[in-house]
Amino acid sequence: MSTPNADSLMKIGTLKKPYGIKGWLWVFSETENRADIFAMQPWWMKTATGFKPLTVVEWRQQGSGVVAQFSEVPDRNVAETMNGVTIWIANDSLPENADNEYYWSDLTGLSVINQMGECLGTISELFETGAHAIMAVVPSADSIDSESRMIPWHQQTIVDVDLAAGTISVDWGKDF
Repeated sequence: MSTPNADSLMKIGTLKKPYGIKGWLWVFSETENRADIFAMQPWWMKTATGFKPLTVVEWRQQGSGVVAQFSEVPDRNVAETMNGVTIWIANDSLPENADNEYYWSDLTGLSVINQMGECLGTISELFETGAHAIMAVVPSADSIDSESRMIPWHQQTIVDVDLAAGTISVDWGKDF
């Protein structure tokens, strides 16, 4: 298996503290349903020397989280060094989305246009707050001002997403 280009990868999780004495680790999944991360394969871990394969041997639900064993992590001593290692997959191995569902990585960099036709900037990141996701919008060369904005990702706010055009239409005034 050849190492993919870093630009073609998407982060889907992070390894956390060891679990038990046999090298298992807690896995923080960035997928909506935590266990869905295991349906996405193959995994790559980001190391100081580049991306290396990360092969799941076994996994299971443990309380409200998930734990896994990896062929690259033979024992607890190695597991102790893995806390914080990020998990990545190739974009072309992602499952297809249903209509009106998007991967956050597809939305980052899109221009945000309000219903008055004003460019509010571009999406620099999306993050979860518990109630709903938030788009962090930063000024761009085309934006109407130099303001950064936090815009909720909500059905009342998002009017249209046009990935081909690179835009998101929002019901959001420049003074909000």
